[in-house]
Amino acid sequence: MAFLTDRKRAMGLGSAKSGTAHFWAMKVSSVALLVLIPLFVFTFGAALGGTYEEVIAYYQRPFPAIVAALTILVAFKHFNDGVQTLLEDYVHGLSQRIAIIVMTLISYGAAAVGIFAIARLAL
Repeated sequence: MAFLTDRKRAMGLGSAKSGTAHFWAMKVSSVALLVLIPLFVFTFGAALGGTYEEVIAYYQRPFPAIVAALTILVAFKHFNDGVQTLLEDYVHGLSQRIAIIVMTLISYGAAAVGIFAIARLAL
């Protein structure tokens, strides 16, 4: 029979001191995507159906290129934060750390490829 106080039972199970910052990062990226996704859809929709040269000329203008790059960047950051939360909740131990690292590499790599593609179109 163990006589532990409530405080002793809770030792080691406390806050990681990053939950609030993570929560607000997710909220901010959600609101940013709320604005960026419709902008992206309307700017991307204007380029649909055009020839290769028309699409290149369209994305050489600053507004569509900036909207596309920001949407890609914020979307993959939001994706990474969401997957990290999912992995922290449902995967444990060494496999959790490995999965978080792999998903972070994949999401930042995909964002880099997308921004590089937009930069190639814009420049």
